[in-house]
Amino acid sequence: MLWPVPTRWADNDHYGHVNNVTYYSYFDTAVNAWLMHATGTDIRDLPAIGVVAETSCKFLGSLSFPDRLRVGLRIARLGRSSITYDLAIFREDGDRLELAATGSFVHVYVDEQTRTPIEIPSVIRGAAETLL
Repeated sequence: MLWPVPTRWADNDHYGHVNNVTYYSYFDTAVNAWLMHATGTDIRDLPAIGVVAETSCKFLGSLSFPDRLRVGLRIARLGRSSITYDLAIFREDGDRLELAATGSFVHVYVDEQTRTPIEIPSVIRGAAETLL
């Protein structure tokens, strides 16, 4: 699955390229936007919250505003209370996609009130199974 994520003027740092911390924002945006689209629900209204327990990023190319991006998503692991995503950020270059970064992202689902791990909500699990 490739999810579009635009760069913004504010993403560039003093050196004229997207600051490395912003790549994590692209991962977060793509995962949560895809979840909302795939489930047809506002995930913020569920009794379980997907908290980010772990992320990683390997930088392979430079990005800069106004680059157009696609974030590739797939499920690497679907557990009882967590989902591990494999991710890749691509810069659109005409008809080509240039790989700029790869990474991973772990959502652990916790109870909204107690913040203790609980089972992944069925609507989230159903969407995640489509990316296995």
